[in-house]
Amino acid sequence: MWIKYLKLLNFRNYEKLELNFHPKMNIIYGNNGMGKTNLIESIYVLGLTRSFRLVNDRTLIHKNASIAKVEGLISNRYDTNYKMILSKEGKKVKINNNKVLKLSDYVSKINIILFHPNDLKIIKDTPSIRRKNLNIDISQLSLSYLKDLNSYNQLLKQRNAYLKQLLINGNQSLDYLNILTEKLIDYGIKIYEERKKFVELINQYLTNIYQNITGIGNLIIQYVSDYQDLKKQDIMKMYQKAFKKDLSFGKTNFGIHTDDFTFLLDEYDLRDYGSEGQQKNAIIAMKFAEMELFKKKKGYYPILILDDLFSELDNQKIDNILNFISSEIQVFITTTNLEHFKRFQEDDYSHYLIDNGKIMEG
Repeated sequence: MWIKYLKLLNFRNYEKLELNFHPKMNIIYGNNGMGKTNLIESIYVLGLTRSFRLVNDRTLIHKNASIAKVEGLISNRYDTNYKMILSKEGKKVKINNNKVLKLSDYVSKINIILFHPNDLKIIKDTPSIRRKNLNIDISQLSLSYLKDLNSYNQLLKQRNAYLKQLLINGNQSLDYLNILTEKLIDYGIKIYEERKKFVELINQYLTNIYQNITGIGNLIIQYVSDYQDLKKQDIMKMYQKAFKKDLSFGKTNFGIHTDDFTFLLDEYDLRDYGSEGQQKNAIIAMKFAEMELFKKKKGYYPILILDDLFSELDNQKIDNILNFISSEIQVFITTTNLEHFKRFQEDDYSHYLIDNGKIMEG
């Protein structure tokens, strides 16, 4: 899978832009603050309909405009045109100029794996950040997963709302709560199984890739869930056991919405015992493992975006990472210089100098 061209209208600091891309390596370079990340953010938004930054969609629209458009031609066996339109009214998406009514029917069409410096939060931050990352990646592999997750979240809201009603009016029947709980469990089991399978498959690649980058260390991801090794009737008993706590808090405290995972390097939790360099290498290794999993499951690699990859990495690790990028992968790399790319033949990549939202293609 690769993106042939990109058209932007009023996206971030780009009022108008049209670019053709190389099918292999695309190097976005220039000084910091010039718009390198904004450019690769637009590709991510085209695919996933949301930014990888924690921002309101309105901030993606140029300050002097009321609407923004991101359009791209994606090649994957055949060419398909995708368009994302942002306005104060919300988001609209089109495929080959035909409107797609549900975002969930659009999201899994363009597959993108991203590394961004903020991804260190996957290790350092809260379980919700880790679940969000997991959900994004599995949703690109499985449309049914995204639909199950949306159904689960909707049922969770309904169950929490009814718990609040029960707290106010204790005479209300528990029948409706039991119906919601059973449906929640059914979707939760499917989500748990998908997450468990995904992590197991990632672990098949992870240590080998981590060692190719660093030279040493056994890295695995350990998945932790309330549903772990439980059958449906046992899960129901756990909800019943947690009922009084749920009622007093007015929310559901048990379920796959509390899932978490940790990175273990030689059996030590990287969050507590890893250096920032080890943590960064672990995230990069996970991203490359996801690339291999996509290739195995779908028969092709997704688009790879590496934003500010080289900071705080020594030359040997940078070389190891670049050596690991298959010629079958279209990759976008942002950097402040081109020194690391002199080894490549000129016809194997394109580079784009960005200066204050203006782009010169090399």
